[in-house]
Formats: sequence, C-alpha cells, structure tokens
Amino acid sequence: MIHEPRLDTILMVEQTILKSEDYPTRTSLWKSLPRKIQYQTFKHILDYLEASGKIVFNDTKIVYTGVNNPKLQALIKSSVRVR
Repeated sequence: MIHEPRLDTILMVEQTILKSEDYPTRTSLWKSLPRKIQYQTFKHILDYLEASGKIVFNDTKIVYTGVNNPKLQALIKSSVRVR
C-alpha cells in the first residue's frame, strides 16, 4: 500500500534537487535527503514532479526544469543551437 506524500515531503525533495551541486541520480538524491523517506514514496514524488513538468530524466540523472534554475540556464547557454 502506497500512501500519498505530504506537501512538505514533496517540497523537501524538490528543494534538494534544486540545491544539489550536480545533476543527481535517483539513488544519490534519495540518500542525500535531510529526512529519510521510503523509496516507494520517493519514486511516487519523482513521478509527480515529472508529470508536472518540474523535472526530466536524462538517462540516470535528474534535471530540474522549474522556474529560476541557474544550472539549467547555464546549460542552455552552453548548448549548440540546432535548426
């Protein structure tokens, strides 16, 4: 039985993704959370964030695509434009 995560837990995961130095993998992100949560709940939160357009998965890495992400802006500036 999977329970629905609370809002503070979702925000904790989102803030941890945003504050990470590099693009984290699922396992490294889960281990770096300030509070421990069950892995099923963690995956449920990632599914929600992906469905809402706040994160995308680049192979095994998690990229935060929300508003005001300086890492994403730097990545876009350094990318090659394709027509």
